[in-house]
Parts: sequence; structure tokens; C-alpha cells
Amino acid sequence: MTTLNPTIPVDSEHLKTISIFELIPQEVLKWINDLSWEERRYVLSLCHLICTVPLDKQAEFLDNYTADSLVLKLLQEQAPKDWVTRSFKKLHIKQKLTNTVLKGYIKQYYLHSAQDLRTKPDRDIEYLESVLHLINDPEERNNLFHYILGSEIIKMLFQMSWLQHERFYRLQKNQEYFINHYIKPIQHTHRLNGLVVPKDETLFFAKRDYFIKKPDIRNKQLTELLMFTFTTAQVSNLGFFISHNLDFVMFDYDSIFNSEPECIFLC
Repeated sequence: MTTLNPTIPVDSEHLKTISIFELIPQEVLKWINDLSWEERRYVLSLCHLICTVPLDKQAEFLDNYTADSLVLKLLQEQAPKDWVTRSFKKLHIKQKLTNTVLKGYIKQYYLHSAQDLRTKPDRDIEYLESVLHLINDPEERNNLFHYILGSEIIKMLFQMSWLQHERFYRLQKNQEYFINHYIKPIQHTHRLNGLVVPKDETLFFAKRDYFIKKPDIRNKQLTELLMFTFTTAQVSNLGFFISHNLDFVMFDYDSIFNSEPECIFLC
């Protein structure tokens, strides 16, 4: 009997041509065969439950069932923790990778993935596959660290004023990339949610009122806005780029967060 690695995505069309038993590792089949009838009923009930509940409920269950074990695995992987910590230090991000923070991000990663999949009908299996990846695959756990790093940077950008956005992207080597991929989507979300409300944009001096205003966003809303504005892939990609090149994001704290007004407002 041929068995497939459950951590490798399987094409949906291919799934229709093979037996489900071909997808189950031999170790799992042996374990199932050794179960009593009563225990097999529990396994079947669990499979049925996971397949029938909405994705966000799957995420809640899998968070409660797997998060503690995943945190232990994540804490054992020193290398990705080190480059995330270095990036936090460079970017003046005060977040610490504690057990509580890691567990919270595991749940957020599940929920964000589930939210993305709502736009992909008949692809629910991708979500469960992503959970298996996270449990079994060190590279996928690295991707979680990329997601954490990308999330913290995007949250920082969400809390900046538009003036600070301008100071930030002026520092970047690829200004157009950051404007189109991060600054514009964030400012659009600011507008939609009434966090920054431009008034009389065509009037020069009116710009001061909204351009220097820092949006007031609570922690829970900050996460919701991030998940609304960006996909998991967009968040993880930002973390990935930085993990492979610490200078991918140029950052000068004093220049960006200088409280002194710009010259244009004084002239």
C-alpha cells in the first residue's frame, strides 16, 4: 500500500482518484487497528465533528488541543527566535516571545488562515493541512515566526500617523513597493474605519489636522484590522524578507517619531 506524507499538500483532483487509506501513514493505521470498537467510535466522532463545524470553530478546537505542545516546539527552536528578537530590537518593537504571546499568535495564525479560506470554496482541506504542517514541519513553524514578525511591523505601521508613514517610506530603498503593498492599504483601512478622516484634502493648511493625527487603536481592534487588510501570505512574506535581509526595512526611530512638525507646517 502506498502512503503519502500528510504534511505535503495533495491536489484536490488527485484526491478523487485514490483511497483515503492511501493518505494515512502506516503508523496511524496500525494505531487505529489496535483500538477497541469503543475507542474507534471516539475517533469517528472527532473526525465528523471537525469536518462539520465552521473553520473558526475548527481553529478554536485546534488551538485548545495543540497550542501548548506547539509552544514547547517553538521555544526549542532557537534560530528563528533569535532573528525575530534581533528584528524587534532594530525596529524598537517591545514585544517579547513569551509562552502567552506565542500561544496567542498560534491561534491568530489559525483564525487568519481560516478567514482567508472563506474566499476559496471547497478548499477547506487546505486549512487542516496547514495545521498538520505547523505540527510536523519545522519550515512551516519558521513561517509562523515570519508571520509573527510581519504582524508586529504591520501593527506598528497601523498605529503611525500619515506623517510618520511618509517619514517611514522615505527611508526605504524601494519606496514604491512599501507605498503600494503596506502604506496605501493601511491608510485605506484607516479611512474606512474612521481612524483618520481627511477633511479638505485640497486645502494646504487643512492637511495638518489629519496628517499628524495618530490613530487610536486598541489591541483587539489592531489584530482585527490587520486580518481584514492583509492575507496571511502578505504578512508572512514581510517577515520572510526581513529574516533573510535585516536591511529590507530601513528604520530610524528618531527620524520617524520626531515630535517636531514638518517644515511645511511652519512655513
